[in-house]
Amino acid sequence: MPVTQDHGRFPRNPGMPLDLDVVASVRVNTSAVERRAATLGTRRSVKKDHQAAWLLRAISVMDLTTLSGDDTRGRVRRLCAKARHPLRDDLVEALGIADLNLTTGAVCVYHEMVETAVAALEGSGIPVAAVSTGFPEALSPFHLRVKEVEESVRAGAQEIDIVISRRHVLTGDWQALYDEMATYREACGPAHVKAILATGQLGSLRNVARASHVCMMAGADFIKTSTGKEPVNATLPVSLVMVRAIRDYQAMTGQMIGFKPAGGISKAKDALVYLSMMKEELGRDWLEPDLFRFGASSLLGDIERQLEHHVTGRYSAAFRHGIS
Repeated sequence: MPVTQDHGRFPRNPGMPLDLDVVASVRVNTSAVERRAATLGTRRSVKKDHQAAWLLRAISVMDLTTLSGDDTRGRVRRLCAKARHPLRDDLVEALGIADLNLTTGAVCVYHEMVETAVAALEGSGIPVAAVSTGFPEALSPFHLRVKEVEESVRAGAQEIDIVISRRHVLTGDWQALYDEMATYREACGPAHVKAILATGQLGSLRNVARASHVCMMAGADFIKTSTGKEPVNATLPVSLVMVRAIRDYQAMTGQMIGFKPAGGISKAKDALVYLSMMKEELGRDWLEPDLFRFGASSLLGDIERQLEHHVTGRYSAAFRHGIS
């Protein structure tokens, strides 16, 4: 499975008028979703060279992320260096993948670090994603959230991860959610926008599905599970509901929307399960960085560790695979 870096194969999501009949018609069979999700990691497994290829694919769709209060410019530069060269040279040579020029899908930072990341990634083709709109709670004044989006785009961010107002979902105010998302989409200009639903705070899978539809109608290029700061972040049932909403939206409009699970995905084996879900539910196109991303900080270290085991037959200590 060759790894390619491509961030623009498909047109931006232009959105559509809010259709409340479609939103009201959304139903979720929770028991069926949970049964399907429980089988995702047990139906098949990949081994040896095939597993290594899938793990390389996982690296190529990773938003390598640092969102800590103690972030420094030096840490962000080191993270960007890791994004440019995600595997140690000896592993690249042993795997025979030097010609792939493997990188991560993006680097994700707070607004304050956007310019630093843009400079560190210059010439690499790796986009910078900025979390925005009062991340992670989205409770700052609305005009400031919009201004934050505009400032991050001006600073060079090519992708903006916005956070929706959970109260709009919990109260069923779909018009307010649509208007909010549409405003963010306009503020992003040329930058792609990922709508973070914070699914662990939405109350039900039906709310997750309905919020997914409304955000896509309002022009979201991606829908994303979580900020990574909630008590419950990405889960397979939630992800399954969201990717099926993407499938329904494509059937309705012809538009292909991206998906980003984030928070709690730290093991290589989990990444394999998510990749298999994307291929089975949405198809081969959703194994590329313009339609699928992992929001991850520690996942890359475990993948690198698994690839070293593939090459040497031995597991190494985690400290040998530092991220930044």
